[in-house]
Amino acid sequence: MADYAIGDVQGCFTQLQKLLKKINFSIDKDRLFFLGDVVNRGPQSLETLKFIKNLKDNAKMVLGNHDIHLLVCALTDKKPNKKDTFNDILITKNKYKLLDFLRQQPLVIEHDNNLLVHAGIPHLWSKEKLLKQAQAVEKKLKSSDASLFLSKIYNDEPKKFTAKLNNLQKNIYTINALTRMRFCTSEGTLEFEHKEKHINAPKGYKAWFEHKRLIKENIFFGHWSALKNINNENIYPMDTGCVWGNQLSAINLSDKQMINIDCF
Repeated sequence: MADYAIGDVQGCFTQLQKLLKKINFSIDKDRLFFLGDVVNRGPQSLETLKFIKNLKDNAKMVLGNHDIHLLVCALTDKKPNKKDTFNDILITKNKYKLLDFLRQQPLVIEHDNNLLVHAGIPHLWSKEKLLKQAQAVEKKLKSSDASLFLSKIYNDEPKKFTAKLNNLQKNIYTINALTRMRFCTSEGTLEFEHKEKHINAPKGYKAWFEHKRLIKENIFFGHWSALKNINNENIYPMDTGCVWGNQLSAINLSDKQMINIDCF
């Protein structure tokens, strides 16, 4: 039995099947942990989401910013962007079963001494605070007023988490940190404009994983395809840019062996 974390698939279903063949995935004994952004930008969002849903107990996933964007476009008045490629999900007859499945997914997964998240974890948060804030968002997404909640979350503010924030503001910060974060200040202020390599951080900011962290567990994450050659203890970036023609990657969560396939 093996457990694998898989980086951003983004609707690249054909490449996902190629990767699963390379790792000799067995539905009888292996489990897959998807690190978010399973849909959008690639050509096969519907096939990808259906496949993950149908794996049932053999697959788990955390929500990424593109997965949340799909929920916002499907369940509120917001229209998809020109670059979005998940219309196949929006028009399928089983749309709401797939959306309900997506709404049930967490922002963070605990796996032994590992934490799985899409973008990152605020360095000032303990594991207890992380799980508390993630669960507050997850409860809203699972609730009957999920559409109303989703209609309010698209906001870059607040960029800093403080005790003075109301519950909605705390939820917005949590979503942005866990699904969108790349750079932040030592005080936890987020920055969303820069997407380049971590060594090119804007003035006053560092990559979130370069700050001293309260959390000591291994952290597996996607989202940041520009990252290369990270030499940071307990940090495992897994978005290797499949949708941009680079690679799709899996990592064995026990022995940390990385497996890649080319996507061009």
